[in-house]
This record gives sequence, C-alpha cells and structure tokens, in this order.
Amino acid sequence: MLAELRQRMQAWMRPRAPETLPVVLDRHRIYVLPTGTGLFFALLLGTMLLGALNFNNNPALLLALLLAGATLASLIAAHLQLSGVRMDTVAAEPVLAGETLQLRIALTASDARQRRGLRLAVPGATAHTRLDQQGGTVLLALATARRGLLPLPRIELRSVQPLGLARAWSHVWPAQSVLVYPGMEHQAPPLPSATGGHGHPQLARSGEDPHHLRSYRPGDPPRTVAWKASARRDELLVREFELPRGGELTLDWQHTQGLPYEQRIRRLARWVDDAERAGRRYALALPALPTIPFGNGAPHRHRCLRALALLPEEGRRG
Repeated sequence: MLAELRQRMQAWMRPRAPETLPVVLDRHRIYVLPTGTGLFFALLLGTMLLGALNFNNNPALLLALLLAGATLASLIAAHLQLSGVRMDTVAAEPVLAGETLQLRIALTASDARQRRGLRLAVPGATAHTRLDQQGGTVLLALATARRGLLPLPRIELRSVQPLGLARAWSHVWPAQSVLVYPGMEHQAPPLPSATGGHGHPQLARSGEDPHHLRSYRPGDPPRTVAWKASARRDELLVREFELPRGGELTLDWQHTQGLPYEQRIRRLARWVDDAERAGRRYALALPALPTIPFGNGAPHRHRCLRALALLPEEGRRG
C-alpha cells in the first residue's frame, strides 16, 4: 500500500524535471513517511496510551510518552540522514546494448555527520553506501536494451535509519544521458577485403600464421575448419589466421546491403570490433555522415561505435 502511494506521489514530488548537477538535498525535497514497522509501533503506542489512561497508570503513561518522543525523534533523525547530501557527478562507460551499465555516482556530505544505511536506487537496482565527511562513489547497475543515448532516470536516495520506524527519501533527476553502443552481430561473416568495392563483402585474405580457434560463422571457407578440434568440442570451429597489420580497410554501409536496418548497424559494429582486434587501420562510411578517416585504437573504436549508436532509428531516417 505504501509503495503504491509513493508511486502516485511521484507526479508532484521534486524534482519535476531533469536538473543539472551538482544537487544538494535540503528540506524542500526530502519526504518522510512511516514504514510498516512504524505503523505497527504507532498502533502499539496508541494502545498503551489508552490502557494507561483507562487504568490511571502513571508509570505506563510515562513509558508510552517516552516511546512516543523517541519515535518523533527518529523521524527527525531519518530526515537528517539525507539532509546535506550532495550528488556531484554521474558517469558511466559505454556498454553494448543489452549489457548492464555501471553508473558511477559521486556523493559528498556538507557536514561531518556520518550517514549510515543510505541506499541509492533506480528501477530494478539498489546500491548501499555509507557517507562520511569525505563522501564516496557508489556503483549502481542500470539495464540497457537499445542503442543510442539513454536518458538517466530518477535516482532515489533513501534511508530507514536510525530505528527503522520512518523512511526518508528524495530524488535526483540528472539532466544527462549515457551512451549505449549497438549490439554486435554474433554470426557475422569475416571482414570485407580492402578492395571489396561497394557490392557484397568479399572475404579478407588470411595470413599464414594461425591466431586462434573461434566458432564457425556463415561464409567461412571449409578449408579453415579445424575438424579435430571440432570433434573434441562437439562444436564447429574454424582456424582464424593473423591478418597482415597495417592494411587499411573501409567499412562501408553499402557492404551490408540486403540486411534489415538494425542488423546492418550490428554487423558494422562487429566489423569495427574485429578490425580493432586484428590491428587493422579502418575507416567507417555511413549514410548522410562524413566518412570517419582511417585509424585504430580505443579512441577511434569509440568514435566509430558512437557514430553507429547515434544513427537515427529506421522510422526516423530523413
């Protein structure tokens, strides 16, 4: 019942729109409600007060009033657990669509009080932290499903300390997005050759030195199948040979003609990753965008995957 009530209250809770960081939690945006234990305790206190008044029992009345005072103090203490907490930054390394993204949330406290039992939560994930005057960094898992820029949801900070009778919570809604790379095709054909043209992709030439064994992909030549290893593993494996380093390769959108739109993006993402692993210098040609020039390395890979991630959805193409 309390969870349903909180969901209805979110329509008018602060913040009502995304906000820039840093954000300091103050009394205007911290909410306090009793927990289930707190409601039961309030009912118990009411029963004690009625009994003490009915039987004119002063010690019982004093005990009930003392417990009621402690309960009210716990409401203030729960509020103070969040008051003065500042969310400084939220950052995350890009991941492939479908993987779990790790949000790094930097928190600090405006005073020397320790915050115990502080929890941060987004839908589907919760992280625990303990803040002192120096603050700390919390990792919070966020599920991803689609490529592109993922707007950050409301991040809830909550606490039931010190007695568990009251629940204090507040929301921070960062006005930023995190990047999600496109998922990669699992059974993609080998890289197109450097002179593959704009038709169907041609197979890249293999070198002479075997590199490692990998699962069979449609289009692999039969001569590369490792039959003995496949029999041992009960899985069709092929030998992947070292490709000559230094060869430049253009990954062109036209190499993926005939495939569905999103699969074309996933195949190019796979080829970007394969070219990077093979040490090739590669360029990326996408429709309506300047060609990304030849290069390799982590920054170049990020630039190519970012361009693929930010391609418009199929229904929104110009």
